[in-house]
Amino acid sequence: MAYFRVSLPENSRMAYTITSEPFGVLPDQHDPILEYTITDTETGEYMTIVPGYGGIVRRLALRKNEKLIPILYAPISLEGMIADESYASALMFPYPSRIKHGTYRFEGEAYALRLNELNRDNSIHGFVNDKPFEVTNKEVTSTEACLTIRYQNKGDVVGYPFPFDFTVTYSLRKTAGPTVMHLTYEALNTGSRTCPVAFGWHPYFTFNGQSVDTLTITMADRAPIVLDQKTMIPTGREEFREKSPLPLANVQLDNAYELKPNEEGFVETSLRSDAADASIVVRQQTGPGKLNYLVCYTPPRRESVAIEALTANVDAFNNGEGLVALAPGHTFCGDISVRLD
Repeated sequence: MAYFRVSLPENSRMAYTITSEPFGVLPDQHDPILEYTITDTETGEYMTIVPGYGGIVRRLALRKNEKLIPILYAPISLEGMIADESYASALMFPYPSRIKHGTYRFEGEAYALRLNELNRDNSIHGFVNDKPFEVTNKEVTSTEACLTIRYQNKGDVVGYPFPFDFTVTYSLRKTAGPTVMHLTYEALNTGSRTCPVAFGWHPYFTFNGQSVDTLTITMADRAPIVLDQKTMIPTGREEFREKSPLPLANVQLDNAYELKPNEEGFVETSLRSDAADASIVVRQQTGPGKLNYLVCYTPPRRESVAIEALTANVDAFNNGEGLVALAPGHTFCGDISVRLD
């Protein structure tokens, strides 16, 4: 059952709205799935979410001074989302990135997942990216609007016989500075035995299609993960590098990093456009069991940059790096935010 809560202080005005409209019909369905839009009616900022197909956030536009800038790349139609092989905005659970050969051992038992990266013989990015999520809560206050969605897995996936509830809350939030988009996730182990879990988010950021060659990315202190170029499975790790800007002109990225812990409990990655006079800032929560890994990728069309916050290393189900063993009845959670500076 979904709930819609409006909570406003006395004499305040509701700046946010949450609306929905049909987005398309899945091949095996008759009724259309819905796309929800969270809008700040004062600034024009907005985000759209498609719960019925992977729970992805499809569009995000934030304001810098007088300019409203679309900063997220994703397919424009349901048909495009179904055909998309780039995992644009995908929620990657219960594992992000790759599992070598799709096989792993956990608590003494061997498992084999479906291979969905056949050219590299891997299983990749979990299995919730095309699943139907249900809307469980909508909430609007004078400073924030939230949409909460949930996917319930019965433990009947080949290679992953562990039931769970996976919940994501998307929100737009007013602050003393710029508006901030938040993605908060929580997984609950609803089974009777411990299960392996990890999470990642796969957004592609853009300045309305501006060439990546004109942009600069700045990453926090991080240790590059050495990847086998044929399988993209880790073979080692380099020394930590300090935070520094990297101009992306003629630079190809498909890199994974372990992030250096800090006292603040979060790290930030920024993507700068001088032409737009703006920076997209992705903040990810860090610490035990949180988002301590990062992947950055420049697609061949060079119109966007994937900045992926992850809780675990590539092939974590085999190397254990960042993997969480989630006990029955326990939860696994964290937060990612995006703003425009």
